Amino acid sequence: MKKDIAFPKVEGLAMAIVPDQPGTDNSTGWSVYLINLEERTLETVLVTSKGYGEIKGRKKDTSIMRHQLGTIEGPQAIKVEGIIEEVFQLTNEFWVSFWLDGKLYDKKYLFVPGSVHPNNFTEIPVLNDRGVMIK
Repeated sequence: MKKDIAFPKVEGLAMAIVPDQPGTDNSTGWSVYLINLEERTLETVLVTSKGYGEIKGRKKDTSIMRHQLGTIEGPQAIKVEGIIEEVFQLTNEFWVSFWLDGKLYDKKYLFVPGSVHPNNFTEIPVLNDRGVMIK
């Protein structure tokens, strides 16, 4: 039964969306990062991303993307994917799963519509850049 399964709390991990620096060859203009904020090694890291919601009164869903990131040492930031500004009108969901010390962890990060905006920018640790971050 699901109630019998222990789900450890995810700590020291963040997702961030940051604008690309001028002059990069990434055509999307924005990038999504997974950030391991602590001195630890995450193993078999998987990230699933999708967007959903409404644009101009019409239901919209993006494709579901799956990313196998492997092992992430800490502290370290890994680029997950590029993201286009048009989908900031949707809820952008990132579901992260990984192994740490023989236990499976997972956490869902939601960037709600309108949250990726310069008014919400903060300093992003490890990246030494500004963007929107969720811990």
